[in-house]
Amino acid sequence: MEHAPSLDDDLKRGNLDKAGAIEAENAEHNMGVLEAVRAYPLATFWAFVMSCTIIMESYCVFLMGNFLALPAFANEFGVLNPATNKYIVVTSWQSALQMGGPLGAIIGVCLAGPLTSRIGYRWATITGLMALNTFILVFYFGKSLAVIFGAQLLKGVPRGIFIANAPAYCSEIVPIKLRAPATQMLQMFWAIGSIIVGGVTYHYNARLDSSAYRIPIALQWLFPTPLAILIFIAPESPWWLVRKGRLEEAANAVGRLGRRSRLNLDEAVSMMRRTIELEKSIKEPNHLELFKGTDLYRTLIVCGVYAAQNLTGNLIANQAVYFFEQAGMDTDTVFALGLITSALQMIFVMLSWILTTYLGRCTIYVWGSGINVCFLVALGIAASIGKSNAASLAQTSLGLIVSVLFTLGPAPASWVIIGETSAIPLRPLTTGIGRGAYYVVNIPLQGGNLGGKCGYVWGSTGFICFVVAYFFLLEMKGRSYREIDILFKRKVPARQWTKTVVDVQDDE
Repeated sequence: MEHAPSLDDDLKRGNLDKAGAIEAENAEHNMGVLEAVRAYPLATFWAFVMSCTIIMESYCVFLMGNFLALPAFANEFGVLNPATNKYIVVTSWQSALQMGGPLGAIIGVCLAGPLTSRIGYRWATITGLMALNTFILVFYFGKSLAVIFGAQLLKGVPRGIFIANAPAYCSEIVPIKLRAPATQMLQMFWAIGSIIVGGVTYHYNARLDSSAYRIPIALQWLFPTPLAILIFIAPESPWWLVRKGRLEEAANAVGRLGRRSRLNLDEAVSMMRRTIELEKSIKEPNHLELFKGTDLYRTLIVCGVYAAQNLTGNLIANQAVYFFEQAGMDTDTVFALGLITSALQMIFVMLSWILTTYLGRCTIYVWGSGINVCFLVALGIAASIGKSNAASLAQTSLGLIVSVLFTLGPAPASWVIIGETSAIPLRPLTTGIGRGAYYVVNIPLQGGNLGGKCGYVWGSTGFICFVVAYFFLLEMKGRSYREIDILFKRKVPARQWTKTVVDVQDDE
């Protein structure tokens, strides 16, 4: 009895259904946003699940900033400040505690690329989640700043895996029209993580015993195990499966992400094969490939966009509670403002879905960065006019505006750009190295204690980022991964991307 040839048999014979690949790509181009949601309902759900891992990254980042403003934590681990008659954590330890996570995350993002390329997004993320469960234990029972620093360092490693994998996975499992909202969900979950931290620490900030900070630490155990179970059930990225030559599994994954009755699975896999074969010069993904040919430009874009997050005021958004305290506000007001800021950030991220989908990634990233620079300079001026209630109020207001506007333009748009820019075979490696650039920039900036005058520093660096983005950032709105690959290979100038037409028949 003869059997119909499978997709894997086609691969071995070198067959590729180009007509089917074209049909699948055209179908994605012709979908509206709502039609794409109806065709790929579970893709949206699984992107939502993977984005939830960012809650833990956000929780960890905001938790330590909140602990430094928490009286119980300062009483336990700080020294008495005679000027204020309050306990504070010494500046060197403040810097160390906030640098521990980024240092560990640098290790994590460097591991994420090779690990994911070998075992896939699902298993790499599950490995990180299980490791995080163990490292939270060290943090919870830590009784010295040295142990807490070590716990932050260890926890940073799985965080690095989450932050490297989430944008890549989300961008690969959804159709073209959903890439922006699917990857921008990461910024929304970042805001949700900060809301959870803010709510918990606000509730416990009046306590003066160790439960004020140990309970918020323990609450981190709520996330890893349920997420690991869901991600175990989730489909692997079909693009990763095609890269590995597992075409039958890729077709099954596409069927699990969308409605089988509305999709031609073989055509969808052919579209992926066609795109991946454009990168056939990359035999085995490795870090050296990131710095060769056009992939160097892609790597620089991803690294630049990630680093620019911290150079345009992101640290104010991440450490809003501590910033408000330095502006002279009382503890209750500080934590309440932190909660309000986080809630507004989440709302503004959802508004950015509309802007990015219809205006484009580059547009809102570039001009959002420019507007943020103006407010950062204003923040620096407000901090320079002397100490008064009016100056303190002005700094607080401008800090809040910077934090919120950052999540309307540059922050959510950057996740889309990061997910779309890298070559398919190198995506896990590129997003990992890019996030490493974010942490490398983050570490020296953590040590500053300039208060509102940091607006001058970040206004200056932000202006440089604005100029560079204006001339070199690419608009990928509405482009398939095949079209993006071809435009990079043709070395089309950044300002010409929106005007360049790539024929559906083109393969180079």
